[in-house]
Amino acid sequence: MTNIELWIVTVSSDQPIREMATHLSAEGLAVKDVLEEVGCITGSADTATADRLKKIKGVLDIAPDIQINMGPPGSEETW
Repeated sequence: MTNIELWIVTVSSDQPIREMATHLSAEGLAVKDVLEEVGCITGSADTATADRLKKIKGVLDIAPDIQINMGPPGSEETW
């Protein structure tokens, strides 16, 4: 069984980000959000697909999307 993970894909500004999202979706990324302001697309895929997506023109980086716990307000404990 393939393990599906969440990813953050950073893209260049050479192409419209919505076109990049469509292209990444066609290549196997289940697109969740398109963050135009920061040039990132989030989504899910297995590791093999993520490795393949790294080779697409316009993809600058693909990193795992991990949860961060900031703790309650006023707490000394973070992460």
